[in-house]
Amino acid sequence: MMRIKSSPPTVPGSVHVVWDESLMAYNFGAHHPMQPARLDLTARLARELGLFDLPAVEVIPSVLATDDELATVHSREYIEAVRHISAHPDDGGPAWGLGTEDTPAAAGIHEASARIAGASLTAADSLLSGTALHAVNFSGGLHHASRNRASGFCIYNDAAAAIARLLDGGTSRVMYIDIDAHHGDGTESIFWNDPRVLTVSLHETGMRLFPGSGFANEIGGPGAQGSAVNVALPDTIDDGGWLRAFHAIVPQLAGAFEPEVIVSQHGCDSHHLDPLSHLGISVDAQRQAAVDIAELAVRHCGGRWLATGGGGYSLTDVVPRVWSHLIGIAAGEPVPVTRPVPEAWREYVDTTYGIDAPRLMGDDVDVWWRSWEVGYDPNNDVDRTVVATRKEVFPLYGLDPWFD
Repeated sequence: MMRIKSSPPTVPGSVHVVWDESLMAYNFGAHHPMQPARLDLTARLARELGLFDLPAVEVIPSVLATDDELATVHSREYIEAVRHISAHPDDGGPAWGLGTEDTPAAAGIHEASARIAGASLTAADSLLSGTALHAVNFSGGLHHASRNRASGFCIYNDAAAAIARLLDGGTSRVMYIDIDAHHGDGTESIFWNDPRVLTVSLHETGMRLFPGSGFANEIGGPGAQGSAVNVALPDTIDDGGWLRAFHAIVPQLAGAFEPEVIVSQHGCDSHHLDPLSHLGISVDAQRQAAVDIAELAVRHCGGRWLATGGGGYSLTDVVPRVWSHLIGIAAGEPVPVTRPVPEAWREYVDTTYGIDAPRLMGDDVDVWWRSWEVGYDPNNDVDRTVVATRKEVFPLYGLDPWFD
């Protein structure tokens, strides 16, 4: 059975997109994969598509997260170490995960990272105050940073800080959905013992990819078993398998957990053109996942949804299109995958980077998947992955691993 949806349900209410150019100060050097230009290109494409001018959309600036705000998810000692290294990058900082090839000790990194965290805190405040139903921080999603350590290009965990803000603001249950190619290990670890937060990560298996974790039996601490859910996907997966895995696990857990807010991380490094993973996912499928997450927010949270960016290192072909789709979906005005990429944006990419940018907003593929209800194939790598996760977690929610 195929299930194909092209647009989210319409939800009244304003949409806050947290964006200003100060968020591009996150810079590890000219040859590092985490290029601030991916944010600039996303903002330029979203603007050319008219997304920032939609009646429901308000673009609001970021603020610098304070040490007290960062300390809701990071230790004071770690924050002080980042501050010191930010001012004295030659001092290194390997004990804190800084000064590595992945996460260099860069001047000004505290301020740049605190501003990205501040953007996600601003997004959370928009939901708490009721001034927005959806909020997007595409500069965020830095999910590898843990309480005491930088990792995988991530210094401060903005998504975790936003979740902590939501909880402190009276939210009872938050569901975090991470569809980055890499395991959302930092966010998971921060809430490992907190049953109020359900973290769900769909990622390439740690047998093949950094950070080498995120297996089905990693299910949360003793007092919060089932609060961590991991789907370790085979590196041979395609759109159909990826969406099948998502729909065999995420909606069922959302229904059982009954979150009040969904926070999602939309790293697009699962795309087949991305240089840092081995997955074969299209822009169209990543767009579809955002549609499905928006629908879950409507079904279970009254629409309350905070979306972040994340990984994604195909600078001109993938990242701007995926995150522009995310903004359009959050705004209730999804961009068709058949829509031509604005010529002005393509010309900018050609002039600036000497690259022939994509001509369409999608990859011209059919997005379809087999529903779990049609049966389990024990010879299929994706199905074995799904069953492993369902057997570990579903009984903890009163769900049947084989049929629900």
